[in-house]
Amino acid sequence: MKVRTGRAVVNGVTIAYDDAGAGEPLVLVHGHPFDRSMWAPQIAALAGPARRVVVPDLRGYGESGVVPGTTPLGAFARDIAALLDHLGLDRAVIGGLSMGGQIVMEFYRLFPERVRGLLLADTFAGADTAEGRRARRGQAERLLREGMGPYAEEVLTKMIAPYNVAARPEVAAHVLGMMRAAPPAGAAAALRGRAERPCYGDLLGTVTVPTLVVVGRDDEFTPVSDAEYMRDRVPGAALVVIEGAAHLPNLERPRRFNQALRGLLSAVEDAAALAS
Repeated sequence: MKVRTGRAVVNGVTIAYDDAGAGEPLVLVHGHPFDRSMWAPQIAALAGPARRVVVPDLRGYGESGVVPGTTPLGAFARDIAALLDHLGLDRAVIGGLSMGGQIVMEFYRLFPERVRGLLLADTFAGADTAEGRRARRGQAERLLREGMGPYAEEVLTKMIAPYNVAARPEVAAHVLGMMRAAPPAGAAAALRGRAERPCYGDLLGTVTVPTLVVVGRDDEFTPVSDAEYMRDRVPGAALVVIEGAAHLPNLERPRRFNQALRGLLSAVEDAAALAS
């Protein structure tokens, strides 16, 4: 499937994106400190004549423009809405992993009418504690001071399970490369914004679209209990726990992740058929 690469100036910043396939759109939002290339296995498996997959680089990451300072989740969500406008897309299934999942929750808060289905992968719906906010702000200063390299080396075996670092060195190299390449100013701005995010627990109870919660069994950042919290609050949500994966099951176990995502897409089509 040919992947179209584009640039769109939205909300004063240039957003780079990949766009593949046709038909009903699926938008996937990467986490921190990654870029849109983390979704390559999903584009390859899901884009086709009946499914269009759009994956942007968030502002401050990848090939998109960097805006230093503080980037709240709402800024990311509004960028995605503006990108959908640029592409002529009214509604989409939208999903995100880790920080991307929090951006997706914020997108649903701001633009519920634009969402056909939700994917919440390896993410957390709660607000940061006071200690957590201090830690994120401190991490932001560290990235500006040291660059991304030391942080990337430190967290690699939490992003992907240590056994996958050994068994799948190409995945480890990809993840390490994304983290090292992230612009420190963009990553720091996102960390400061995430420190101020709200709790989305009550919002989840208002979700009316098919929703899939996915988590790697060995995820230390957002463990299975966090996924169960979201599953229990979204009416009718499905939960898939992916064995043999940590924080990035879409890369560590792409076949199983894609199978779960296909289930969500089928549920969205079934819901649309019932409503018509």
